[in-house]
Amino acid sequence: MKNEIVIHGAPMRTDVLLLDSGVWIATSDRQDRFEAASRKLVFEGGRATGALDLTLYEVANTLGSKWRDAAEAARLCRSVELKCVETMVRVDRDLIESSIEIAVEYGLTSYDAAYVAVARRHDWQLVSTDLKDLVSKGLAITPDAAV
Repeated sequence: MKNEIVIHGAPMRTDVLLLDSGVWIATSDRQDRFEAASRKLVFEGGRATGALDLTLYEVANTLGSKWRDAAEAARLCRSVELKCVETMVRVDRDLIESSIEIAVEYGLTSYDAAYVAVARRHDWQLVSTDLKDLVSKGLAITPDAAV
């Protein structure tokens, strides 16, 4: 397979776009400036995408708790799981420690820093709608730049 590194006998993909929760949420928000590009990445794109288990909670929180749309929250969480079945990253001790270091270095939330830590760990490109904290600091690219 092209763009893979073998670690301990198992290939690790390096051609993955790590989509943060903002990209997934933008697919359900007609008012979001990245809605069209996000929909292309999530539903039409041929590129492999990755996610954190944290992404599921963030999507559920925004669509379910804040927007009060339980059906859409559940649908989008299922989409994350299905699209990222082979590239879903679970939290572990090293990820937490890396996230803390990154959060302190860049002044990020632990949530944003976790995405950066995963992107660095796996050599994936982080894609985010967070212009202020991630894109402006060169830690991520926007969905339209990734399409």
